[in-house]
Amino acid sequence: MSQAANNNAAAPAGSKGVSRRKFIGAVVGAAAVWGGYSVFFGGQFRADKADRKVDVLLIGGGIMSATLGVYLTELEPSWTFEVFERLDKVAEESSNGWNNAGTGHSALCELNYTPMDDKGVVHINQAIGINENFQISRQFWSHQVRKGVLGNPREFINSTPHMNLVFGPENREFIRKRVAALKASPLFAGMEMTTDPAKIKEWIPIMMEGRKPDEMVTATRSPLGTDVNLGAITRQFYQHLSQKSKISTGHEVRSITRNDDGSWRVSAFDIKDKSKVQTIDAGHIFIGAGGAALPLLQLSGIHEAKQYGGFPVGGEFLVTDNPAITSRHLAKVYGLADTGSPPMSVPHLDTRVLDGKTVLLFGPFATWSTKFLKNGSYFDIAKATTPSNIIPQLQVGAHEFALVKYLAQQLELSKEEKMAALRHYMPEAKDEDWRLWQAGQRVQIIKNIPDQGGVLKLGTEVVVSEDRSVSALLGASPGGSTSPAIMLSLLEKVFPDRVKSDAWQAKIHEIVPSYGKKLNENPQLLATTWAATAETLQLTIASPSLETFVPGSAAVEQPGQVKKVPDIAL
Repeated sequence: MSQAANNNAAAPAGSKGVSRRKFIGAVVGAAAVWGGYSVFFGGQFRADKADRKVDVLLIGGGIMSATLGVYLTELEPSWTFEVFERLDKVAEESSNGWNNAGTGHSALCELNYTPMDDKGVVHINQAIGINENFQISRQFWSHQVRKGVLGNPREFINSTPHMNLVFGPENREFIRKRVAALKASPLFAGMEMTTDPAKIKEWIPIMMEGRKPDEMVTATRSPLGTDVNLGAITRQFYQHLSQKSKISTGHEVRSITRNDDGSWRVSAFDIKDKSKVQTIDAGHIFIGAGGAALPLLQLSGIHEAKQYGGFPVGGEFLVTDNPAITSRHLAKVYGLADTGSPPMSVPHLDTRVLDGKTVLLFGPFATWSTKFLKNGSYFDIAKATTPSNIIPQLQVGAHEFALVKYLAQQLELSKEEKMAALRHYMPEAKDEDWRLWQAGQRVQIIKNIPDQGGVLKLGTEVVVSEDRSVSALLGASPGGSTSPAIMLSLLEKVFPDRVKSDAWQAKIHEIVPSYGKKLNENPQLLATTWAATAETLQLTIASPSLETFVPGSAAVEQPGQVKKVPDIAL
């Protein structure tokens, strides 16, 4: 997708966007039509017979389905596969580089993954888990490069330091404690911290120019960071899969029903000519359709789908491709979310390589729509609301009013106000260099938990039917950057006996050599993995030594409580 394709998403400079009253009215209005819409449009078409049979049907043309398909073609080359995607091309929703943050998600700079408790102790377990998963991504992608499935690594992954920049004494103290805590993990070796403005200016000059000399600034820098173009990876994966599998783009799945033999009959309608229908009988279905995964999972009628609802949220970025700016910034720089804002809303100024061009993105600023996909329908939230999830969804709306308030405030921001937020990080930013860009939609999980009711959850969740014939991925961040690890966990749940077999074990270890081991607990294996994957992926910044790693330095006898705060995945 070219940048020009989304120029219409740019808000006028003086626009105040959707008012808080309109936003809350839209939420209430959507709630009012939920039940009625579902009843009126209930039921689904079922074809009398299938056109053909396959072992596995992948629904959704994004990074998750592509990754699973690549795994399975290696693990079971005799199996048959097909793919249905509703858009004209694969990788056009959240997998498209312009629709995601492309962080190379490894918790090096995302401060929300290292919260501080009420005793002042920084917790690093979540950050370790995410970083472990990204090491699986590096190994998986390296294997695909060696096999020729992926081409030039510079087209989809590039060394890009991951940094933090925070202001004031309290934030400096938090960063100091965070860096000290992370020394206990070899995964975060090589992280530097400085309070010297001159040193910070060497790292990120455009973020220090024009700043008051007495301003208290603190920065960290990790050489292990990357920028990842998930769209480029996805397209190459499907090019590989298409050599032996049919990939039907422009086809929307509208019927998923069970056959007497336990297989599934799936019908997909041609978007441009709805008189044309393709029907497949599949032994297994994987639904990796991003925001559309929830309504498709509900369409299957499996019991496991009843406990889930969805909360859609979007993101908007300020973008520049001015070479005078982009050539002077090579980093992804994350700050801290403002007090009262969701931790995941943290602002960041990122170097991205998209469509072969270096650009900078700043944001995200939250947007809201009843759509579950960027190219979806305003009725998406209505169609995904059922008698089993309407109460949990309303409970989240009542319990997480702070999020509703935050979204309303975000929707009121004009471009001038968004530029003011940018100037907090880049004081000399000029209006004429930056434009607004609407990124993709995310659908966060709302899960009905016994004794708690509806709970808004971060992250992704693999859902598998009792007979393991249907699986789906729900949720958002960290998502695509850790897709190889997520799909490995799905394989373990859907095909447990095969995963334990000698044949699959040998192949999985060929694809991901560290499989079954925690690199956090095996520093030498980690160093070997870094070196091997850095060479194959042509990462230009050398991996650090493990000298700064201090085993056991983060041990705490009695940690305190981490305050629960509402959060959204932008």
